[in-house]
Amino acid sequence: MIQQQLRQLLPEREVDPSAALALLGSSAAAVVVWKWLGKRQIQKKMEEVRRTRDEGVKKMAKAVQQFREQVPSVQTDAILSLSLLELTEKLREGSLSPRTVLYTYLEKALEVTQQTNCLRHFIPECEEQLQEIQRQKEKGLLYGIPVSIKDHISHKGHLSTCGLVQCLDTPVQEDSVLVKVLKSQGAIPFAMTNVPQSLFNYDCSNPIFGQTLNPLNHQKSPGGSSGGEGALIAGGGSILGIGSDVGGSIRLPSSFCGLCGLKPTAERLRWVLGSALPTLQEVPWVLGPMARDVDSLALCMKALLCQEMFQLDPTVPPMPFDEDVYSSSARLRVGYYDTDGYFPLPPCARRAVRETREALQAAGHQLVPFSPPRIHYVMTELFLKTFFADGGRAWLDLFTGGIVDPSLKSQVNSCKIPRLGKKLLALILKPLVSPWPRAQRLALTVALSPAEHPSVGLLSSILHFLCLSGWVVLS
Repeated sequence: MIQQQLRQLLPEREVDPSAALALLGSSAAAVVVWKWLGKRQIQKKMEEVRRTRDEGVKKMAKAVQQFREQVPSVQTDAILSLSLLELTEKLREGSLSPRTVLYTYLEKALEVTQQTNCLRHFIPECEEQLQEIQRQKEKGLLYGIPVSIKDHISHKGHLSTCGLVQCLDTPVQEDSVLVKVLKSQGAIPFAMTNVPQSLFNYDCSNPIFGQTLNPLNHQKSPGGSSGGEGALIAGGGSILGIGSDVGGSIRLPSSFCGLCGLKPTAERLRWVLGSALPTLQEVPWVLGPMARDVDSLALCMKALLCQEMFQLDPTVPPMPFDEDVYSSSARLRVGYYDTDGYFPLPPCARRAVRETREALQAAGHQLVPFSPPRIHYVMTELFLKTFFADGGRAWLDLFTGGIVDPSLKSQVNSCKIPRLGKKLLALILKPLVSPWPRAQRLALTVALSPAEHPSVGLLSSILHFLCLSGWVVLS
């Protein structure tokens, strides 16, 4: 009855198949054009940022050339060979000028980035900071020291990109607390270094600024995510850098590039994440120094853990650097292992642990072998599941317009697997994962362990391994 009334009110009309196909085709074409225009806009934005970077490099090269013409007698090699402690001493006593040191490292940084693509941007305001430190009443612990900083560490007037397209629009309006403290201690931030896209990668590549190479071997990766810092310092273009770490982002580049790096205790040097990256309270990010020797790391921590840091960021515990503990010659009880049963290691990494163990024993310390407890459980059930508790949705949202770096495509595709697919893969793979034996509880002062090594090339094996062991267990 109702159907008959509807037919009377709405007379039947034959649908023209050709018109329907035309409508469908035009709709599909409109979607394709819309996506193409969006990607084209993104490409233009990326090209503009790259053009700005290249112009900045040219301007800095011109400034360095002018300095060389004004002061042709600079002994570049002698300055670059100085350790951080030696350099600070010469700067404080006046036998070297901050301007000479700054332009010496600017010149070297230009050379290193030409070979490795480690810099994201020079900081032209370094000349203003050079003038500012000469007006300071007291010389800080880092007086006249050129310092490089990782891409995402905020510096007023510059982008904090994290290798992401969505972060290319708005320059930072204020220096981060760490940059403010560096400047107050007389340091001169002069360059921002390259990072992997989204910072979550053990390589160092992004679609905006490209791949960074290891200065020791251009066929290898410098590691990530502080890979630009590692490459610049290892190449001699910076004497001190600031990176960040949550899952190895300082420690791995330091290992890959033959440097020293420190991941301080969480909240010791706090980094407040910007809006681009999802916050993660359970595994806090932390800032830390990278340099050529341990004494440089200690000096940097002494400078940063000062009263101004505690005033600017009241969440940082007001605990200065403990010089007594650092200088102590007390005998240490050091735990060590040469494999954790999770990440495969080449013989060279095990040899490095063995040689370090022998050196520590020769120095009078006690070395105790141990096995990391429940490492498979920690990695899969705690570490990776905490990072991707939402199945990777927040992480996927970072890749605006589908612009994904090739080194991350396997991980991104893994996150896109439907939940049912992940469950099936987890069922297949879980029987293949053997439990790690428990270790005894040992009263250790220090733990000595190997890091991954540059022999893994561009880390494709590690990336695919993380893909299999990480994403698919999110069931």
